[in-house]
Amino acid sequence: MKLHFREMGTGSPLVILHGLFGLSDNWQTLAKYLSQQYRVFLVDLRNHGRSPHSTEFNYNLMAEDLHTFMQDQQLTEAAIMGHSMGGKVAMEFALTYPHMVTRLIVVDIAPRAYPVHHQDIINALNSVNIAGVKTRGEIDQALAQYIPEEEVRLFLSKNLYRTEDNTFAWRMNLASIEANIEEVGKETQSETAFSKPVLFIKGARSGYIKPQYDTEPIQKLFPAAQIKTVENAGHWVHAEAPQEVFNLVTEFLK
Repeated sequence: MKLHFREMGTGSPLVILHGLFGLSDNWQTLAKYLSQQYRVFLVDLRNHGRSPHSTEFNYNLMAEDLHTFMQDQQLTEAAIMGHSMGGKVAMEFALTYPHMVTRLIVVDIAPRAYPVHHQDIINALNSVNIAGVKTRGEIDQALAQYIPEEEVRLFLSKNLYRTEDNTFAWRMNLASIEANIEEVGKETQSETAFSKPVLFIKGARSGYIKPQYDTEPIQKLFPAAQIKTVENAGHWVHAEAPQEVFNLVTEFLK
């Protein structure tokens, strides 16, 4: 599958992968700063953003999509950074193609399995008569019945676009995401470890990385891994604390 991407900057390549229900735009602000030092690729994963849709959706396939992308861009190796689901893709890719990854950055996710907990968002998105609404405000009102947090609704609304007949639509392939939602929480497994440097970035207010549970499984797969915590940030670390994330990333990639 040919993934949609945007490229900015020059220097050593850095590929950035967004999370579930996200798209490459989520990382645009941070990527602009990083592009002053690196050649940054912002990638839309399958069934997200402007990348193609597919009924098949799992980490093995998304890692293969990334492999195809890097081959197409003639990138023999790159630093890979992924947030949440994108972090799982990044881990899978590094464990499968270690020779193509110089350094790995995983933002607020661990290799372990996670229970399915996105049903409220799926229900909210499905509740909107997307082709029948006239304004973004109407969509926000419909989503608010399920999702009280305005920042989550704003994040989801980045997926909205107008079709050629001027009706709204979602960029993500909601049907495929819903059908394959069990895949999103699956554990990252490998017979072999990835021995190069790895940085895990945890939001202090997020429970996605729990050092007391996750340090040992992280070290097993990524023996050279370090875990850094960003204070005053939840799961959306890069959006809530961009300067701190920028500092951690640039220090790690030096």
